[in-house]
Amino acid sequence: MRRPSWVPEGTDLDKPNAARVYDYYLGGSHNFEVDREMARKALALWPELPQIMRSNRAFLRRAVTFLAEQGITRFLDIGSGIPTFGAVHEIARAIRPEAKVLYADRDPVAVAHSRLLLEDDPASNVIQADLRDVADLLGRPEVTALLAEGEPVGVLLVAVAHFVSDGEDPWKLIGVIRDALPPGSALVLSHASLEGRPDQAEDHQKLYRMTPTPLTMRTHEQIAAMFDGFDVVEPGVVYLPQWRPDQPHTVGEHPERMTGVAGVGFRP
Repeated sequence: MRRPSWVPEGTDLDKPNAARVYDYYLGGSHNFEVDREMARKALALWPELPQIMRSNRAFLRRAVTFLAEQGITRFLDIGSGIPTFGAVHEIARAIRPEAKVLYADRDPVAVAHSRLLLEDDPASNVIQADLRDVADLLGRPEVTALLAEGEPVGVLLVAVAHFVSDGEDPWKLIGVIRDALPPGSALVLSHASLEGRPDQAEDHQKLYRMTPTPLTMRTHEQIAAMFDGFDVVEPGVVYLPQWRPDQPHTVGEHPERMTGVAGVGFRP
């Protein structure tokens, strides 16, 4: 496949990429045929996937809005992916025009697109960094600058921790981030859950093992443990549509079918 001019050198265009597949589900244009083919296979197994991805995106919007309303003006979005509809800086600045946002992703295509999007935005930045190398992530000058002034920071781990294997210990990685945060900072997290649709979970994980970013779906108890050391706000760690819905009727009769669980917690 010919490499488009906006794609960084060295990008593997022959393997599907989770960030680009997610972009396709959301209706974006930053994806390739190999990504769309994987998405079609996934949809054959699980037709509700685009709805699940949009539910996750809606949680991100509600959570960032909530943090901005609580006075948080600094955000670190880890595993930010390819900028799509409703970027974090746009959501936050609707409440806090002075909000600063640092995006971080390990995918060079996602980073390249973010840089194009943010080139005229001095209050937003992007770095290529990996949650699994948390020491490198926290040691980046952009991150240390964001944390240096001691103001609370909203850390977003939205649909990213399930790409970290048990052996890589996401609980420990999140704990390292927690300990680096100023008091009053917040963790926003969503994660694919085993309980919501156990009939679909194994097939979906098998599909993602074909990509460079295999998926590890976890139990509610395992996901809730990622908030260790944070004071979780109401309604707790719940299915995506249940977290502070805009209107009660939007939750629907079967929120578990969205499979992802989510929550927000503050560091004391």
